[in-house]
Amino acid sequence: MSDILVHTEDGVATLSFNRLERKNSITSAMYAAMADAVEQAAADATVRVLVIQGHETVFSAGNDIGDFLNQPPATADAPVFRFLRGIASFPKPVIAAVSGPAVGIGTTLLFHCDLVYAGDNAAFSMPFVNLGLCPEAASSLLVPQMFGYHRAAEALLLGEPFMAEAALEAGLVNRVLPPTEANGYAQAQARKLAAKPLSALIETKRLMKQGQATRVLEQMAEEGASFGRMLREPAAREAFTAFMEKRKPDFSKV
Repeated sequence: MSDILVHTEDGVATLSFNRLERKNSITSAMYAAMADAVEQAAADATVRVLVIQGHETVFSAGNDIGDFLNQPPATADAPVFRFLRGIASFPKPVIAAVSGPAVGIGTTLLFHCDLVYAGDNAAFSMPFVNLGLCPEAASSLLVPQMFGYHRAAEALLLGEPFMAEAALEAGLVNRVLPPTEANGYAQAQARKLAAKPLSALIETKRLMKQGQATRVLEQMAEEGASFGRMLREPAAREAFTAFMEKRKPDFSKV
């Protein structure tokens, strides 16, 4: 069975992480499948809403580290960047249902969603600095805008998890629900949107986002260049080596 499931019904395209045995960690092949699915949903006139969801116990543990080290994103056309540009510029409403851990891109992709519903077990984290890296998905722009600078600095510089209620307070999440209800609630909201005139949904979203649409893509490109450079530097090598060796990294010399 595929690690990414795509299902379309009644105007709602649902993209589901389906790699539970690896905590829905994302491989390059999964990014490619998601990028293709997002592109197809954008072009399909019968699709009015996109939903991204995981399991009630875990949304995504972020990048699959082994796969990531074997196939690092080397160019702007790497699958991960195709996916990020796809959701950043997706013209129709995007809804996310998040329960359990949402690590790295599992959190940053949410800043490109229009509605986010979280299980009360959701734990969000952006631990890029802890891996010797910088933020991605334009999160260095969008997190300070949403959270305010000091709370953004806490989230991005310390990289520690914050829970669903904190995400609700910061504006990242629309509603907190029992984990077993989050996916169903997101689907119900998607059906409400799908019943509305598509032209009005698209134009309203365009008007809300037009002030920074170009800036988001520019920030994403700059982050991607920095991310690729830092991935080859000593701090990241130490972080990933320590992860694979199951020890605490030593950054005293980097």
